[in-house]
Amino acid sequence: MFSTTGHRDFVRWGPLVGGDISDKAAVFAALTAQPVRAVLHFAACAYVGEPVSDPRKYYETNVVGSLSLLSAMVDAGYDKIVFLSSCAVYGEPDDVPIRETAPKNPLSPYGASKMMVERALSDYGRAYGLKSIALRYFNAAGADPDRKIGEQRDPETHLIPRALMSLQGHISDFAVFDGRAIVLRNEKGAVLTLSGRQVGLIANADLSGLAISLR
Repeated sequence: MFSTTGHRDFVRWGPLVGGDISDKAAVFAALTAQPVRAVLHFAACAYVGEPVSDPRKYYETNVVGSLSLLSAMVDAGYDKIVFLSSCAVYGEPDDVPIRETAPKNPLSPYGASKMMVERALSDYGRAYGLKSIALRYFNAAGADPDRKIGEQRDPETHLIPRALMSLQGHISDFAVFDGRAIVLRNEKGAVLTLSGRQVGLIANADLSGLAISLR
C-alpha cells in the first residue's frame, strides 16, 4: 500500500487512481487509461524543517518520484506539466520582495529538491519538448468556493492556515519566528500583524469555514 498525506475525499472532480509516483509503470498506466490534457504535479513531502533530519525521504519522494513521473509522461506522449515548486528555492534572498529572477540558493534539502526538479524540467524541455510551469509558492492557502475542500494538515505548520485557526479559536499559541503574530478583528474582517507590522488583511472572512479572500 502506498503512503500518502493527502485526502481521498478531496478528489471530487474526476476518478481517483491510487499509486506511487515512483512507480513509473503505474503512472504510465494511469496516464494512458484516459485522455490527459496536462499534468498538475503537486505530490511531494513539504515540511520545511523535517528534511534536515531525514533528507533521504525528501530526495526520494520529491526528486526520484518526479523523475519517474516525467519519464512516464515522455513515454506516454504528454508534454504539459504544472509543477508545485517552492519559495524555498531562493533560500535567504538579499532583496525583498523577491523577484522571480533572484538567485536560487536553497538552504534545506526540501528547497534543494524543488530546485533539482526545476532543473530537470528545463532539461526535459530542451530534449523532449516538455512544456512546464513551476509555481514557487509563498505560504499559499485556500479552499474551493463551496468550502468542500481546503487546508487540512496535522500538524499544521503553515503561516496563513495557522492565522485562520487562531481567528477561529482553534489554537492560542500562534507565534511566528521571533515575534508575536497578532490577529485583530475589525468591521472589514481581520488584520494580521507580525512584530507590530501589518502584513495582511483577511477580508470578508467567514470564520466558520475555510473560504477566505486574502488581500
